[in-house]
Amino acid sequence: MAARKPKVRNEVAELTLLFEISQLLDQSMDLRDVVNPILKSIAKHSGMVRGSVTLLDRETGELVTEASQGLSDSQKQRARYQLGEGVTGNVVRSGRPMAVPKVSEEPLFLNRTKSRENLSKDEISFICVPIKVENEVIGTMSADRLFDEETGLDEDVRLLSIIASMISQAVRLRQEVQKHQQQLMAENDRLKEELRDRFRPSNIIGRSNKMQNVYDMIAQVAPSETTVLIRGESGVGKELVAHSIHYNSPRSSRPFVRVNCGALPETLIESELFGHEKGAFTGATAQRKGRFEMANGGTIFLDEIGDLSPHTQIRLLRVLQEREFERVGGNETLKVDVRVIAATNRDLESAIEENKFRQDLFYRLSVFPIHIPPLRERKTDILELANYFVEKHGKNNPVKIKRISTPAIDMLTSYHWPGNVRELENCIERGVLMSQDDVLHGHHLPPTLQTAESSNTVVRGTLQETVERVEKEMIIETLKNVRGNKSKAAKALGITERIMGLRVDKYGINPKDYRNATI
Repeated sequence: MAARKPKVRNEVAELTLLFEISQLLDQSMDLRDVVNPILKSIAKHSGMVRGSVTLLDRETGELVTEASQGLSDSQKQRARYQLGEGVTGNVVRSGRPMAVPKVSEEPLFLNRTKSRENLSKDEISFICVPIKVENEVIGTMSADRLFDEETGLDEDVRLLSIIASMISQAVRLRQEVQKHQQQLMAENDRLKEELRDRFRPSNIIGRSNKMQNVYDMIAQVAPSETTVLIRGESGVGKELVAHSIHYNSPRSSRPFVRVNCGALPETLIESELFGHEKGAFTGATAQRKGRFEMANGGTIFLDEIGDLSPHTQIRLLRVLQEREFERVGGNETLKVDVRVIAATNRDLESAIEENKFRQDLFYRLSVFPIHIPPLRERKTDILELANYFVEKHGKNNPVKIKRISTPAIDMLTSYHWPGNVRELENCIERGVLMSQDDVLHGHHLPPTLQTAESSNTVVRGTLQETVERVEKEMIIETLKNVRGNKSKAAKALGITERIMGLRVDKYGINPKDYRNATI
């Protein structure tokens, strides 16, 4: 039997086909939008008809016809194959193309679509090639051609393989883009949730005029690169303000690194801030990055900046001025791009006068100072804060607090709050845990907040009676200390011996009773 002649294809038509397909693949990120136009283009330029693309469903292990040319919807539904089933299933399992000169002579050809009933099977050739992403077969591309005894199907296999490769590259790129987009969306959602819950100025609870001034300053300084010094008493929420500045700045997607300068011993603070080289000191078994390196591109928050030692202040001043430093024990100068936000509850001006804080460092840090008012200066915010903490700490409590009683509100608003918002949160958390009836009562609050009426400790008697009671107690305690010696007791109390004698007689005190007193 004479060997078949290779099919000579019109090169212009082939190049035109490949160019059209490349343009179609660029039009949409969704392959379902372009597969049908690709199959139409194949039929138009190559003579191959009834093209189809099947994709592997990984959950069912079944090959499903994703798109086709010349097939009805019902025919597409019938075109489903298991791995190894029919020509299509064998191509996916083997990963190699398959060309059938006459479908009538190929037992693997199932004609499951019933789309060739009006044609003689002796007149149909079938070509099927795998679609691979890297080394994994994800589906097939196939087409019919009228049988021609004089020509082979090698050119058809080659052309379809090129097109399948183009589709597979597009699939791979789309998968990578989709994966990247999903990661970005997940990260964006996570950051939005984090910001909404913790770091937005709206979550720094308070509507007082003084807090509104703080919000305005945050909004003003956040978009810039300016160094900020946050001042205020312990517990007012300085770290929340620092977070708000960072997460509303152009650096919001970069690291936010916190350093509590007061919590670290002087021997470790420089290593913590600037890192160290291996062998720089005992225990330095490996090179370690400091917080400034970790914060590169982002923001570093130096809390309790007033506790830094003079030597560390000098190194920090250099970083602020030159944006460079060396690790402890190292010689290499490292450059760093970082925004500095500092905070302190100390009176730095007094510390400067006492030579405990460098004046030049103070000026470098205090480019844009923000003062956070203590809670006692914004008492209109106390109830809103209390409600917020009730909700926060009530989530994991079996008893859900529905309201705060009026006496408890009065106690909260009349207290001076030396521990500020932090102390208030601790008090509310305690009250939530102690409540048994869905109400936070006054007696659930700590003793420091209790009034005389609520604790039933109202002072009884007149002022004169109280003074005399205290005076008698002081005289007795002093006589005990001096073993009943009236002269020494008078001297200790700052009164004359005559007045001492009068007071002893007045209160019926016998000094002899305390000569052998046990102190």
